[in-house]
Amino acid sequence: QVQLVESGGGLVQPGGSLRLSCAASGSIFSINAMGWYRQAPGKERELVAGIRSGGRTNYADSVKGRFTISRDNAKNTVYLQMDNLKPEDTAVYYCNADIIRFDGRGDYWGQGTQVTVSS
Repeated sequence: QVQLVESGGGLVQPGGSLRLSCAASGSIFSINAMGWYRQAPGKERELVAGIRSGGRTNYADSVKGRFTISRDNAKNTVYLQMDNLKPEDTAVYYCNADIIRFDGRGDYWGQGTQVTVSS
């Protein structure tokens, strides 16, 4: 079994910052790409940022220059540092990971964490 557990969401004022964390645990051999997605009410889930095992990153245009994705391979954890938050960043944020287990491979999702940007 593999599990992704997120933390760090909450309520923040516009211009503020939050840091999301997502830790993978279980029968993990290695992790390929990891990423953060978000889904706002009435909208489709969208990619926010991704990071490959070697560290290469990509970002949605809407968050470039404000969000930073990073990972700690020793801890099987991915982070999303969110700065200069805007009301339009309000959404449920989900982490995702392409995980190679000792008995196979799978695409895994966290349970989601709410981020609300409001004054």
